Amino acid sequence: MSAKWWAAVAVSVAGGLVAVAGCGGSAGGEAADGTITLTVKTFSQFGYEDLYKEYEASHPGIKIKADNIAKLGDYTPKLQQWLTAGTGAGDVVALEEGILVKLMAKPDQFANLLDYGAGSLKGNFLEWKWNQALSTDGSKLVGLGTDIGAQGMCFRSDLFAKAGLPTDREKVGALWPTWDEYLATGKKFSAANTGASFYDTSGSIYQNILMQQGDTTYFDRSNKLIVDTNPGVRKAWDQTVQMVDAGLSGKLQMWSPAWNAGFKKGTFATIPCPAWMLGIIKDQAGPENAGKWDVARVPGEGAVRGGSFLAVPSQSKHPKEAAELAKFLTSPEGQTAAFKAKNNFPSAPQALDDPAVAGAKDEYFNNAPVGKIFGKSAKELKPVYLGPENQQVGDAIGDALTALEQGKLKSEEAWTKALADAQRAAGK
Repeated sequence: MSAKWWAAVAVSVAGGLVAVAGCGGSAGGEAADGTITLTVKTFSQFGYEDLYKEYEASHPGIKIKADNIAKLGDYTPKLQQWLTAGTGAGDVVALEEGILVKLMAKPDQFANLLDYGAGSLKGNFLEWKWNQALSTDGSKLVGLGTDIGAQGMCFRSDLFAKAGLPTDREKVGALWPTWDEYLATGKKFSAANTGASFYDTSGSIYQNILMQQGDTTYFDRSNKLIVDTNPGVRKAWDQTVQMVDAGLSGKLQMWSPAWNAGFKKGTFATIPCPAWMLGIIKDQAGPENAGKWDVARVPGEGAVRGGSFLAVPSQSKHPKEAAELAKFLTSPEGQTAAFKAKNNFPSAPQALDDPAVAGAKDEYFNNAPVGKIFGKSAKELKPVYLGPENQQVGDAIGDALTALEQGKLKSEEAWTKALADAQRAAGK
């Protein structure tokens, strides 16, 4: 799930979790009767509500306090503050992949889950997902994987029909095997004057193209900033600018009220959608739009877009109990339940092969075979290395792209600004 652009996963109604933005919370309270309260900090929608109830029912001495902050962009700096201060982080925290490398540089801030029996669970995770949260020497495991951002492209079939384009998801996917052909399709859609834009905002388009350009983006594996020398970054930028110049963008600010309302009003026809986006679309578009949204393949060769981990801060007063809860929530069964609840696509091979996931269809999305679409993407995913300041650099480039999209800067001016701001964001 990741940067205020794409993985700043936000939604005005945070999946029913208690929204306590800015609440430090307890580091794990213990009542007079011996009951232990474990505070779980998450962002966006993790789909854990029923799992919390199940765990409490089977562990009568445990109570779970769910603190959820809707926007990743709000959650991440608060998490860093809690970790630095040594208080406020609670007992289990969600770590988004874009900040993971930076946090792993301070491993003392987290309990070593290998000390709590997590080593035997390695087979419960895709190998690359497991390795992302493991220290280089293999001695410390900071987190257990939750979801992975298996990728698709969501589209409004009613708007496609209005534009005279195919509406069958297989035929729609065949329209755009590449991003150049996605651009060509967008031009045809725009020419039909449906009153809707082809896509919502350019930030997510750019991010999807970028994540298909190789195994690095802004930093190499020695954490050297390569934003100005990695040709994949410039290629993603240029292809996105072509779409802006073609007038395909709705120029909406992601996570804004207008963007949220756009799902319900049908103000844009397509949006790149990692599996976790389905829950957001469903919530924002509402029951009156059931069956109008559908899911097709994403242009290009798939991409990881978002994905998280659960970790236990070393400040927790109950690390053993917290680790057990994290193991339960990230188990194959827990990941399957989270998928059923919010379409967060599992990182557990057992869950990927579970008929409840592999054979899943989503009635809201015109009975799209989401298990098949995202499962194929998940098994073909190759991890992309994200450096320690990836989110800050990505935000800087995203801000420059927004300025271009809104007509405040021309392309080369925006690119120059993007490079300069990226250098500052990386502390160079």
